Amino acid sequence: MGSTRFLLLCLFSFSMSFVAHEATEFVVGGKEKSWAIPTSANVLNEWAEKERFKVGDVLVFKYDSKTDSVLEVEEGDYKKCIKTKPIHEHHDGNTAVKINESGTFYFISGVDGHCEKGEKLEVKVLSHKHSSPPPKDSPVMFPPPMQTPAESPKTGSGSPNVRVFAVSTMVMAILMCFMILF
Repeated sequence: MGSTRFLLLCLFSFSMSFVAHEATEFVVGGKEKSWAIPTSANVLNEWAEKERFKVGDVLVFKYDSKTDSVLEVEEGDYKKCIKTKPIHEHHDGNTAVKINESGTFYFISGVDGHCEKGEKLEVKVLSHKHSSPPPKDSPVMFPPPMQTPAESPKTGSGSPNVRVFAVSTMVMAILMCFMILF
């Protein structure tokens, strides 16, 4: 009986050290109003290649809603800048897209000529089991200061906004039940 409690206490301690994925909010392009015709054709994708996107993260597109939009499209439509059959279409100027699964996602501008000038984005999302830290040569990014709800997300790389503790909480509850029973 004593060894069972010791084992359960060890498992409990291990579960408490479990670090859950912290969802991150990314402002597309790394700064306000980056969703626009870029200065060079591949700027948005160069930004995306430096980031590590995971399931649960949020992409925030900031743009002038009177002159632009965001379309999520299939790969073929991305490559050819075809706007006629988007998966999702956004026109609000502050579009937040939550990433719900791993894989590659494609976004283009809905305005004629913008995609052809480089206003398009390919985002590769890591699966939970392939999630890894950024390469050693990546710059160290610090989260911006805390904001009030009225403030919009700050520019730069991602800023943590959500912690997911469901798994560790469930494990802790089960272990506590066992500890009480034994």
